[in-house]
Amino acid sequence: MSAQLACDVADVAVGSALRVELVGASGPVEVAVVRDEDGALHAISDICSHGQVSLSDGEVEGSTIECWLHGSRFDLRTGKPLSPPAVRPVPVYPLTVDGERVLVDVDANGSSEES
Repeated sequence: MSAQLACDVADVAVGSALRVELVGASGPVEVAVVRDEDGALHAISDICSHGQVSLSDGEVEGSTIECWLHGSRFDLRTGKPLSPPAVRPVPVYPLTVDGERVLVDVDANGSSEES
């Protein structure tokens, strides 16, 4: 599969996240489309690697997002956990902006995203 429409740019305010469900080769994929405090867009797994809860409900600070349940913070560019209790990264998906459309490729594992 290739990049698919996740949302429009206007759907994600600066410093916030939007949960979207896309279709990957293995089925549904929950994605958090996040606009960091600098206005850059990112696409990461919406599921915290520690608590199995939605990251899009967490707080965006700088280029990180914090899990609302246990406080683990993840780097939006790499998916790496920056604070415990999470020790495993979350997947980061390639993101492109085409006009006002935000496109995400959930099948391109290990790629860095663009904005």
